Amino acid sequence: MARADYAGTSEGSNMSSCGTQAGVAAFVVGEDFAGMRSQALGLVARAGWNGTFHPICPSKLARIMLRGPRWIGKPFLRGSDGAELEENPAFAQSSVVVSVGGKGGEVGAGLRGSHRPVVQIQNPRKNLSRFDLIVACRHDDIAGPNVLLGRTALHGLTPEALEQARAQWKPQFAELPRPLIAALVGGSNGRFHFGEAEAHRLGQVLVETLKAEGGSLVVTPSRRTSPAAMKVLTDIVEKAGGHVWNGEGENPYEGLIACADNLIVTIDSVSMISEAVAGCAPVTIYPLPGRSRRISDFIEELELAGRVHVLEDAETRLPAPWLALPLDDTPYIIAELHKRLGF
Repeated sequence: MARADYAGTSEGSNMSSCGTQAGVAAFVVGEDFAGMRSQALGLVARAGWNGTFHPICPSKLARIMLRGPRWIGKPFLRGSDGAELEENPAFAQSSVVVSVGGKGGEVGAGLRGSHRPVVQIQNPRKNLSRFDLIVACRHDDIAGPNVLLGRTALHGLTPEALEQARAQWKPQFAELPRPLIAALVGGSNGRFHFGEAEAHRLGQVLVETLKAEGGSLVVTPSRRTSPAAMKVLTDIVEKAGGHVWNGEGENPYEGLIACADNLIVTIDSVSMISEAVAGCAPVTIYPLPGRSRRISDFIEELELAGRVHVLEDAETRLPAPWLALPLDDTPYIIAELHKRLGF
């Protein structure tokens, strides 16, 4: 199993294009989810490539056909708009294909015969030899000579990006009493449930923390936070003098990761947690009803690194802040990726 040596990062990301490395353009394909975009464009940005995300939504029939010989799958290599991906001018100008997720991997593997290397993000759940490189997390449970593994998911929150976020948001948070307590809130998905009951308890935990520590409280939800859960959380937090971002104006997500003194993140998103631990604030994980072996393994490794604490049932508020160092394996992954691809 190939991996770099490790020492001892977009639910909230809005990246659509990335910094450039001379001569390297990336054609990025995957389902149009915030986490997929964050990971794929995070890799592209950190690699110094120029790339744009091309959403795909292959039908079940298309995915079956794409698993066969390339001449069978070729008619199904289409974006979510129905246009053929290989006819896209950006594809003709690209040097590398980056695919993300299971469905993105089907399309990425289908594009591999185009004399461009294909870099797959996450376990493609298919023959690993159909990709030049696969970048995944250790909890994905895959191994091979073309597999690069890290503890955290890929993202674009570099130290430089966090410093920019800090410079932008610090003046806006300047009038708020310290410590700044912040919550990054996801929502229900296929593994976990975040409803009114979960929102109510989270709100109470945040308010009790505010009472114990003083300071101020800011919460930002995601697109997956249900309106009902959002209303419950907003009522509790704002009644205590806190603030919940309502979707108007710029999302303070990156600013909170960069500036918060104490941070809590719901367990449902590996991408969101990976971005949170790239900052300097201690991170508490808010558990939800549901189960995911992969995410449990992911959280356990971060606990062993001293980077996160999982809120226990008996705890009514966040633990006191502890010394936390940024954790981000992406630089090691990118260095190995450059070495393997030669650009």
